[in-house]
Amino acid sequence: MTPPWQTGIDFGDGQDFNQILTNPFLDIAARFWDEPRYHAFRVCYRSMRLIDDLVDERKVAGEPFLPEEQAHYRSLICRWLDQLRRRRPADKFHEELLASLGRFAIPLWPWERLCHAMIYDLDHDGFATFRVFLRYAEGAAIAPASVFVHLCGVIESGDGRYRSPSYDIRKAARPLALFSYLVHIMRDFQKDQLRGLNYFAADLLAAHSLGRADLRRAAEGGPISPALRDLQASYRSLADYYRSRARLTLDRLAGSLEPRYRLSLEVIYGLYDLVFERIDPRTSSFSAQELNPSSKEVKRKLQTILAEFKADKDL
Repeated sequence: MTPPWQTGIDFGDGQDFNQILTNPFLDIAARFWDEPRYHAFRVCYRSMRLIDDLVDERKVAGEPFLPEEQAHYRSLICRWLDQLRRRRPADKFHEELLASLGRFAIPLWPWERLCHAMIYDLDHDGFATFRVFLRYAEGAAIAPASVFVHLCGVIESGDGRYRSPSYDIRKAARPLALFSYLVHIMRDFQKDQLRGLNYFAADLLAAHSLGRADLRRAAEGGPISPALRDLQASYRSLADYYRSRARLTLDRLAGSLEPRYRLSLEVIYGLYDLVFERIDPRTSSFSAQELNPSSKEVKRKLQTILAEFKADKDL
């Protein structure tokens, strides 16, 4: 089966988005970039998905990790990261990743934080508190987003290489990453629960008198309790907070970015906002079918974003 990051579709300026409307939002947004940056994006995100999927695919099997399995997976992750740190590639793909990191001055810390989050996944089944979840998100969401924001702002140095952006990439990426991640959690409620994955913090579940079994029953088509609606409303409020912070951050970044890279961030924000607005805790069934926008809806949203962007008097 073709891995999800290998779409096999090249998107250049002026091409029809119809071909990629079901791709991940980050990929849709990155299609506005020039080819070297887009290629670097694909290489970086493929490497991150390899690490993430290594753990997730084992977790959805449903059986608890045996101690020897935990040690094996931890060893794989740590060895992969150590080879990256020492610039000793394990294979051709590792070589390509190292070349992209060097050419685009991409720091290594996003991979370090991602690996730390995946090792957390090996040792824990969920999050005791929302604060613990936020620490996990530093690797699972903010680290990948920081690479995207870094590539948006790198500066050509004239020799085929690039200098780092003029802003703090983690600070710039954090609110948009958390907004997107919380929307993901609400949107993918049914899919995750049916796969045995849970991203709702235990302290917030307890505050609403809910347990993991309650979430699973609802995902399987059971009745949606008032407590679950209140939980989803709490998560929607948290997402709305980071949505407002992301809007402020994107506005501040605007002057530091070339138009096509500023546009790509607006696309990410706008597409996640499209999903956010579909979530109504008062009436929703929280099903995958209900919360995932159709290709036509994504296309209309893209057209709106593009029209508003072109009409911006500052461009």
